[in-house]
Amino acid sequence: MKIAFVGCGYVFDIYMRTRWAHPELDIRGVFDINTTRSDTVSRHYGFHVYPSLEALLADPEVEIVVNLTSIGSHYETIRRALLAGKHVYTEKPTTTELAQTQELFAMAQEKGVVLTGAPCNLYTDSVSTLWKAVRDGAIGKPVLVYAELDDNPAHLMQLEKVQSPTGAPFPYAEEFQEGCTVEHIGYHLVWICAMFGPVTSVTAFSNALVTHKTDTPLNPADTPDFSVGCLQFANGVAARITCTWVSPRDHRMRIIGEQGEITADNAFHDQAAVHLERFSRVSLSARKAYTLRTQPWLGRLFGIGGRRQPLVRRWKSHAVEAERGVGRSLKHKLVSWLRRREVYAQDKLLGIAEMARAIEERRPQPMQPDFLIHMNEITLMIQRAGPGGATLKPTTTFAPLQPLADVAGNPRNYRSGYRPQPMERVMAGLVEALHKR
Repeated sequence: MKIAFVGCGYVFDIYMRTRWAHPELDIRGVFDINTTRSDTVSRHYGFHVYPSLEALLADPEVEIVVNLTSIGSHYETIRRALLAGKHVYTEKPTTTELAQTQELFAMAQEKGVVLTGAPCNLYTDSVSTLWKAVRDGAIGKPVLVYAELDDNPAHLMQLEKVQSPTGAPFPYAEEFQEGCTVEHIGYHLVWICAMFGPVTSVTAFSNALVTHKTDTPLNPADTPDFSVGCLQFANGVAARITCTWVSPRDHRMRIIGEQGEITADNAFHDQAAVHLERFSRVSLSARKAYTLRTQPWLGRLFGIGGRRQPLVRRWKSHAVEAERGVGRSLKHKLVSWLRRREVYAQDKLLGIAEMARAIEERRPQPMQPDFLIHMNEITLMIQRAGPGGATLKPTTTFAPLQPLADVAGNPRNYRSGYRPQPMERVMAGLVEALHKR
């Protein structure tokens, strides 16, 4: 599939980290209103640079336009691409006005083209494993989700100095002005809504807690840097999602069922370790002990946190296991290895690859328009809840999603394959005795 990028800023280099693993995506060129950036990208990656957006949209070879522009430019960029008859993959959120988002999806349908977008962590090994394990009944009936998107105290991180491998500055001012919820909550909403269906009620709170994050003037200066949303789903599951640039980094995903819990440590890592715990009296009682709670290696002997599970491997799993062609220096290679191992590893091209595969196979997109519109509405509800809080009912909904065929059809059964820890089995009798008079 032939694609072209609009926008060559900081996130562009993240997309390029896994380019080597996607030979099916033929990058025809790039455009950026900042010609210095597009020229730098051209020299580094060897891409053709379009002289204007009009020239890119007029290229008959370009089938998919990938929109990496600033959020404020999303609506106009997507609209022009759709009018030109191009499929569009856009960074999140589609827009920051629900009516505009709905208008764009209606336009795509009218033009007979596809509009879809990020985040694509729905397709990753870790999320696929969570989904498969829940469907296998590994934790019994799911009842509660906790999702964290705490991304460090931004005012202490010197974000003004952060650059991509090709020198693009981190867009800290835009991030602060748009807010942590608009920028990040999609990473959790996408998998929670996919697994559990539409949200029927939102109770949310958002506020600006740290007034001075940078010396750069911000407009607005008081966009919330903290939000919490409590979601009720049509199928009875409840979820709590927290987003902030105030507290230390925490990107955990937790699904609690009536019989167990399944967790992943990092929503930003496509192959984050997944742990499954089938609740037992031993593991639940062991949590009362301070030492077992605070020493994970010891706590796991008693079943706390369960056991690490083999991941569902997908067609592009290898993409985040190496990096080729972004940075060439020894320093970059070392930093890249450490980042992939310890911090995050994302294949941002995976969403485009899944989009292209669905188009070529003439089947519906994995994320349908109603699903993406619903996510957009929930995001804006939480973002705009304000310090007084709000309880709202969404006006949108969607038909429940099904996991991709290779995930649903994976032969592993996470429930039948689970084995409690040896110490957990040994201690069962002792715990029973200690609870008797």
